[in-house]
Amino acid sequence: QVQLVESGGGLVQAGGSLRLSCVASGRAFSTNTMGWFRQAPGKEREFVAGISWSGRSTFYGGSVKGRFTISRDNAKNTVYLQMNSLKPEDTAVYHCAVDQSSFNVVLRNPREYEYWGQGTQVTVSS
Repeated sequence: QVQLVESGGGLVQAGGSLRLSCVASGRAFSTNTMGWFRQAPGKEREFVAGISWSGRSTFYGGSVKGRFTISRDNAKNTVYLQMNSLKPEDTAVYHCAVDQSSFNVVLRNPREYEYWGQGTQVTVSS
């Protein structure tokens, strides 16, 4: 059974930092693109960042570019999201996901991702 488990969310003041982790189990995802998405109440799921299997290609949503960094450790089947200079508008549930059809391409459409974690809540206070 494939499982993605996120951790690292919490409550932080504006300007602070958090590091999210997502551990994949059940099968190895070291050859697949992985991504982070977020969803705030009443809003659509939004692409945050994605990373190719090798880690050489990374892409970011416009609202987080320059503040967030995605990385991965294939030996640990884990993807990370370092979030700096957090803003209240970053408040959302953050989900990691796997695109099992891609390895070198990072797609922004959540429909391209087949496996999803339950999410971790990030709340940024002003």
